Amino acid sequence: MKKIFRIILKYLLYSILIFFLLSSLTVVAYKYINPPLTPHMLIRVVEGLIEGDPVWIDKEWADYEEISPRMFRAILSAEDARYMSHNGVDWKAVEESRKYNERHKGKKKRGASTVTMQTAKNTFLPHSRNYIRKAVEVYFTYLIEFTWGKKRILEVYANIVEWGPGLYGVEAASQKFFNKSASKLTNREAALLAAVLPNPRRWSPDKPTKYINKRVSMIMSRMNHVPIPKADKKETK
Repeated sequence: MKKIFRIILKYLLYSILIFFLLSSLTVVAYKYINPPLTPHMLIRVVEGLIEGDPVWIDKEWADYEEISPRMFRAILSAEDARYMSHNGVDWKAVEESRKYNERHKGKKKRGASTVTMQTAKNTFLPHSRNYIRKAVEVYFTYLIEFTWGKKRILEVYANIVEWGPGLYGVEAASQKFFNKSASKLTNREAALLAAVLPNPRRWSPDKPTKYINKRVSMIMSRMNHVPIPKADKKETK
């Protein structure tokens, strides 16, 4: 029995070591190489085929400097206003959400996921909900925060998050909804795109509901006050 236990423990330790090694190498590689596909993209395609409603991947990458800074300000205004001041996990937001959820039991829970956490989840993990996946998400969150830095994280996020059914990359979304490059987005257009991020399969930037228009107003009121990482060259105006 002890021998079996030692064998199991040995393979478990090897598995953990291999996971840390491969995950670290992948994160380092993605600092310089744009992620070609993500687990979420592949799962969405499979789900569509199973449900008889095929969803094909429509994606286009744009570098940080090729995206209007208005878009990044809109994203952070909507998703993570303290992005530049936390280290991946916003523990203040976590505590605020905990207290809010305790006061409003039975209602929709408030989350505290940062843009870094969402980037880690969207890049490396399926969108399942359990404590193990959440723990792995936090691991990747700190790993990319340390390895990539704020600018690269925001760049990857804008390019891999889903903006509509099967639509990935803010450049592809900007072309689809507004017939223009992401470098030319206005404040309202950027806010419309950011406003649907919680559920891009339900809402659409070109057909905003009353709720989405309310979110757009909130986002636009914050945009001039939210700092973003500096571009390597002159920002797109």
